Amino acid sequence: MVENRPFGTLLSHLVVLFGVLIVCFPVWITFVAATHDQAALLRPPIPLWPGSHFFENMETILFAGVRSSRSAPVAVMLLNSLVMAVGIAVGKIAISIIAAYAIVYFHFPLRMVFFWMIFITLMLPVEVRILPTFEVVSNLNLLNNYGGLIIPLIASATATFLFRQFFLSVPDELTEAARIDGAGPMRFFWDVLLPLSRNSIAALFVIQFIYGWNQYLWPLLITTEESYYTVVMGISRMLNVVDAAAEWNLVMATALLAMLPPVVVVIAMQRQFVRGLVETEK
Repeated sequence: MVENRPFGTLLSHLVVLFGVLIVCFPVWITFVAATHDQAALLRPPIPLWPGSHFFENMETILFAGVRSSRSAPVAVMLLNSLVMAVGIAVGKIAISIIAAYAIVYFHFPLRMVFFWMIFITLMLPVEVRILPTFEVVSNLNLLNNYGGLIIPLIASATATFLFRQFFLSVPDELTEAARIDGAGPMRFFWDVLLPLSRNSIAALFVIQFIYGWNQYLWPLLITTEESYYTVVMGISRMLNVVDAAAEWNLVMATALLAMLPPVVVVIAMQRQFVRGLVETEK
């Protein structure tokens, strides 16, 4: 029985509302700053209501770039970030699900040794192995291209572990039924395991997309041409200007655009994302 406690309900709603305000206020300030010109943001106090320069600022950053930082148009950087994020997410999922399938359903020598070797790489993030990784990428002539941005980051021990745990929860009777029906290993993978894994795939896609979208150190290291800069790098360059004030209206407009793709992905896949994280089979 649930008791009706008006004071408790009111208090809980106030706490939630306060939390929403704390989270949304910086986003609101970002939007407001993107609608003003540079002069309005340099004189105190900071405006709290939208101005009339929103479309002008958006047109400037998307197609002309920021003069003070000599950055490429943001449209190019958004495209680079999108290609990198999607490539990393798809690559991580494809490699991890195949590796987990081999470890669970194929009995070959030292398979658990290989699994733990993969799992141990969790202790070796990109920042730890960045110099040898850069040397390998440089020797393969992958600097300043999408291959260099994506390929070194597509291995994922976490995704392999999650897929392995999910495959272990699949009943053996389902495997036997598929074998009796004449399904080979690849047909069982495509027709049975992939449909069952769609929620896990969606959850991992959201996580890995955001991971790829927010990458800064690796793209900064391997790209020297503006045509391959990502939007996170672009924001950093807009802030680090010499002998001039940062054009905060354009910086905030760029930050606003940089927030949109991850938000769209999360909203579009939120149902599958939640199911993939909390479904009872896992």
